Amino acid sequence: MAQFSRRGVVKGVAGLAGAATFGFPQIWIKNSGLARAAGGEIKVGVLYSLTGTTAIIETSLNQATLMAIEEINAAGGVNGRKLVPVVEDPASDPATFAEKARKLVIGEKCVSVFGSYTSASRKAVLPIFERYHNLYWYPTLYEGRECSMNVIYTGAVPNQQQRDFVPWLVKNFGKRFYLIGSNYIYPKEENNVCKILLQKLGGEVVGEEYVPLGHSEFSSVIEKFKNTKPNVIFSTVVGDSVVALHRQYKAAGLDPAKMPMASLTTSEEEVRAMGGEFALGHFTSAPYFMSYESPENAKFVAAIQSKYGKNAVTNFVSEPAYFQVHLFAQAAAKLAGSDLTPPTIREAAWGQEYKAPEGLVKIDGQNSHTYLWPKIGEAQMNGQFKIIEQSKEWVEPDPYWAYPGQVCTPKGMVEKKA
Repeated sequence: MAQFSRRGVVKGVAGLAGAATFGFPQIWIKNSGLARAAGGEIKVGVLYSLTGTTAIIETSLNQATLMAIEEINAAGGVNGRKLVPVVEDPASDPATFAEKARKLVIGEKCVSVFGSYTSASRKAVLPIFERYHNLYWYPTLYEGRECSMNVIYTGAVPNQQQRDFVPWLVKNFGKRFYLIGSNYIYPKEENNVCKILLQKLGGEVVGEEYVPLGHSEFSSVIEKFKNTKPNVIFSTVVGDSVVALHRQYKAAGLDPAKMPMASLTTSEEEVRAMGGEFALGHFTSAPYFMSYESPENAKFVAAIQSKYGKNAVTNFVSEPAYFQVHLFAQAAAKLAGSDLTPPTIREAAWGQEYKAPEGLVKIDGQNSHTYLWPKIGEAQMNGQFKIIEQSKEWVEPDPYWAYPGQVCTPKGMVEKKA
């Protein structure tokens, strides 16, 4: 979820990923200047915004990450070695993300870093992880179309959010969509996927607009909703802007029964900030909702609320932020007696499974993305989502799903032959 040229970044990423597949551990040890994690404590970076416009959601990722680390350490650590989190606040700014990532990788010698919410921040740090052959664990839903062997992607890609969601919206509300998003790569790429699906379904886009990160004045956008009368408002607005959009929608007298907002980015955290009455009747597609019933989720929610307060909520990005730390620990534990380096951790992570709050998840051994459990939720007055549709089985991650002919492999993105 980037504010600069995606084409140039992705081209560079794919090339580096391809070059760094085999002989990878030696490259890391020789060229990065980083010490091997051969004994003692294991340093990991935690890179989520605690201030700025996306702190509203990233704070929960930070909390879930630290809680998972505490759980692992309380259970004896990784083969007796404690995880030591090094926490940095990138302040919702991509340039600061890059600065802090460099500090964690080079200065602190972390063997992995957990971080980012927006694709803008992921794109900002990616060149650092590629150059120094480190490993970034990214828990956020994102637009796909990226193939880096220096990232473990544990959030949903479009086939795990939109594949069932858009047809469901068309069936239940109609074919006329208005697309509103924050102005960076994630909303634009996700909207491209939405348009591809709508074309197949005979739908149409009656409006498309992007607002700056942190934007809070939606009166002109609301007027466009009124004039175009879409069946669905498809929202990829993020951060504090979600709260402003929902409140102004309701103040304008718009009716979710006739013109719902259908979001890929509105979670329990934003609903808590805006108040349940402003989210009521709107929809979100995600692999996880706090209301999901499973023993693992009951334990997760109870632990979060015990640690961070009875009013704390979990959400579809804090959940993968939590389970990816456990997947990291499992991969690291598999390397007992071996050098613990980003490349060896990456390869040990492929195929790892974990019983997460949403269900059993698995890291794909080809593209480093994660098998997840898509769901559709309707926001309720109490701030929770009622799950109205859910996948009967986990869904394989396909970061190039909307673009046939391309596939992500351990050697990078390749073109399929017709």
